[in-house]
Amino acid sequence: MSANRALRRGEPIAPERRHTLHFLDQVRAFAPVHLDTEVDMTTLLEHRARAAARGRRYSHVSYVLHTAARVLVAHPEANAAVTGRLRPRVTRYPTAVGKVTLDRVLGGRRVVLAAVLPGLDTAGLDTIQDRLDHYRDGDAETMPEFAPVRALHRAPWLTGLVRFRRAARDLAARPFITGTFAVTSLGHRPVDGFHSVGGTTVTLGVGRVVDRPVAREGHVVVAPVMRLNLSFDHRVIDGAEAADILADIKDGLETFRTDLPDLPESREEDETPAAAHDALRAPAAVPDTP
Repeated sequence: MSANRALRRGEPIAPERRHTLHFLDQVRAFAPVHLDTEVDMTTLLEHRARAAARGRRYSHVSYVLHTAARVLVAHPEANAAVTGRLRPRVTRYPTAVGKVTLDRVLGGRRVVLAAVLPGLDTAGLDTIQDRLDHYRDGDAETMPEFAPVRALHRAPWLTGLVRFRRAARDLAARPFITGTFAVTSLGHRPVDGFHSVGGTTVTLGVGRVVDRPVAREGHVVVAPVMRLNLSFDHRVIDGAEAADILADIKDGLETFRTDLPDLPESREEDETPAAAHDALRAPAAVPDTP
């Protein structure tokens, strides 16, 4: 085969990218709208420094998950999922389940995977950080949480696509597959902000924290600032509700010590319905955000 012919024909997409392609097929029905704001991180970083002095590390993502989960349950219209195109149906969930995207390696290829964290609206920072550390330190090639994705990579293309679509249509199981909200972060690189569709009504994009000029009591000072982006599905909520959610998350992060009381921690009680367990065992069970 000549070099030009090979270039025209290309080559098959690597199996390790199939879950991302199936996810993108599923979210074509979304009607995304994008908002953004800036968060003054001064108070939060002080809290983080005090915790570090006691030997406890919290990531920025943990704070965002902790705050956003409590905001989402206070906005039940947004803590919801929709399915169907000709006759759409919506389900609202009483608890917040977060999906966090992960930069991992599978089969020798760099891919995006997702960690699904239930019960975040009652989980404390320690529990949230412990769960994130579990996924950070685990081996994606062997972790049972990623077995459905590995099975999807082995399945024939059409079989995987059909199973993926079937799992994503199940509104009872969806919180345990894609979460009720999603958080994705590129703050470890020089990225100020970005928008993404995480397969949930609300997706938060977390940028880097950098020193910027801010106004305080009529004076310009330098403060650590994080860009926070929110994408929402216009089929489920409108812009006013999304703006309230983004403002509440911003306020919660900026006043973390005083405005967010310590709630009892939820310690990994499995309340996943049987239907969700069945869906999670299917090869197409874990959609991800590219």
